[in-house]
Amino acid sequence: MTAVDPLSDGELTLRPSPPNGQVTTFTVEHIHPGGPEHAGDTLGTVEVRRTTPGVALVVWSLDGGPGPAQQALRLVSEYAFAELGLERLQVEVDPELHSSARVAIRSGFRREGVLRGGALVDGERRDVAIYGMRKDDPRPDSVTGWTALMDSTLPKKRVIAHVVVRDTAGRVLLCQVSYKKDLELPGGVVEPDEDPATGASREMQEEIGTALPLLAVLAIDWLPRWEGWGDAVEILYDGGVHDPSLIDELQPDGFEIRGLSWHAPEELEGLVSPLNARRLPMLLAAPDQLHNLRAGVPITS
Repeated sequence: MTAVDPLSDGELTLRPSPPNGQVTTFTVEHIHPGGPEHAGDTLGTVEVRRTTPGVALVVWSLDGGPGPAQQALRLVSEYAFAELGLERLQVEVDPELHSSARVAIRSGFRREGVLRGGALVDGERRDVAIYGMRKDDPRPDSVTGWTALMDSTLPKKRVIAHVVVRDTAGRVLLCQVSYKKDLELPGGVVEPDEDPATGASREMQEEIGTALPLLAVLAIDWLPRWEGWGDAVEILYDGGVHDPSLIDELQPDGFEIRGLSWHAPEELEGLVSPLNARRLPMLLAAPDQLHNLRAGVPITS
């Protein structure tokens, strides 16, 4: 959609006020079927408020539902980039106002994050969801533009990749980490644009100085929220069976990993998290099967 003179898409006409350097106000009118020359009802206004050089906040107060608001914001965005010289537009929405959030997304604004307690409303601190659009963003009526918009709103669930390394005595290799008391498996969080197996190997290389071969997937586990962490999906890989002397060849990084040790299944209670205390004995007892878990408990139905 392109804003043309008059600023219209055939259904709405937007009449900008003379710019005063800080705020441009657009009066939004509905076009009657007789043509643009027959001005229709005024639906409300859209304001473009400059905040910093090249950046402006877009605020609207419109009747008629989300459809006209979406149309108006698309027209205003094109005008703001082409005529006002702006490079970024921003919309701020109360996360509870789902209709306003949908208008922002469908108008081409990507969800960028939440300012916790960013607004004071009637003496109460409220969150503010931030939506942004840059001049060079693909527009929402293009495939890449619409995909980017949807991607900005979908859940971003963490993926964790850990490795279960065993010795010939049936023990598991655990790391003493610097940030908590629980002993932990080698591995960690998978980075963006990194597949889980590569993430597991990278973490091993960084933590213990060696990326042991990954033989198979031992378990897929869903982790609920815990101690401030959001929920996550964890993949546990089989790091193989090794001579106990392997531990002497490994090199803990000395920062995140302070030490390494072998532990038998019956020794794990109290040394590892309750999650690992539930699932590690089960994995060590049946390392040749794929375990489908929910919070460390087998999913049976």
